[in-house]
Amino acid sequence: MDGDTLYSIGELARRTGLTVKAIRFYSDQGIVPPTDRSPAGYRRYGIDALARLELVRTLRDLGLDLPTIRKVVDREVSLTEVAAAHADALAVQIRTLRLRRAVLTAVARRGSTPEEMDLMHGLAKLSADERRRLIGDFLDTAFGGLAGNPEFAGVMRSMTPELPDNPETEQVEAWVELAELSQDPDFRAGLRRMAEQYAVERAQGDTAVLRRDSAAMVREEAGPAVAAGLDPAAPQADAVVAAVTARYADVFGCPDDAGLRRRLLARLESANDPRWERYLRLLAVINGWPAPESLAPVLDWFVRALRARMPG
Repeated sequence: MDGDTLYSIGELARRTGLTVKAIRFYSDQGIVPPTDRSPAGYRRYGIDALARLELVRTLRDLGLDLPTIRKVVDREVSLTEVAAAHADALAVQIRTLRLRRAVLTAVARRGSTPEEMDLMHGLAKLSADERRRLIGDFLDTAFGGLAGNPEFAGVMRSMTPELPDNPETEQVEAWVELAELSQDPDFRAGLRRMAEQYAVERAQGDTAVLRRDSAAMVREEAGPAVAAGLDPAAPQADAVVAAVTARYADVFGCPDDAGLRRRLLARLESANDPRWERYLRLLAVINGWPAPESLAPVLDWFVRALRARMPG
């Protein structure tokens, strides 16, 4: 094309696909100024107007405002600088939209009240530091004063959610539910009891033997029975219960009697809190970990089997 050729607004509209009204607006804003005017006063545009209009359309499609676009086309700022700044702004907007979507999805699924929705929205908007403080308070309530056992430091780290800077909707939903769960006073109290029971096991047991806790013992001994569909009240379950209680008694160096079985039952009932398993599953979603194995079927089975064999 001839660089000296001048175009009318109508010709620019046909070449760019923009409307005459849009081109006139950009011209009035000084973004695409006319090169000249015809004797009758009509605007005429040079070849550079085509390139400017294509750039303007692209930048508008990407969401840039007109003052910024004008600076770009006038080369007051570089396109690289504007693109970087706009990408950062979009990242913030995307995160905000994900948070809103997660809250609204949870509200729709749960049938939440306005008060519950306000709570969820507040939890979703917490900063990284605020999230750490909230979970830190929860973990201190559960494990505070038990730090003498070095294993608890690792447990606390493994129970800490780390929401990514750009989380998926599922991770935001999981964080909101986990944060709500961490504030449940009854769950906190139950977790504290479980931690104290575990601390007692570690303090009283033979640490050279007690490499796994009581829940793990149950999984190893009762897992095959559960997989086989054995009734926990059936006589064949006697051997499974005896195997677990014998291992437990051996670790603590005490008789396999009614007292030991009551202590084991209390320990397993605490460990079998469905809220604890839910916390671990939510934690895995937030941190991008594989879903944890569910111990609930094995623990449910063994608790029923053990109760059926407790003295009346």
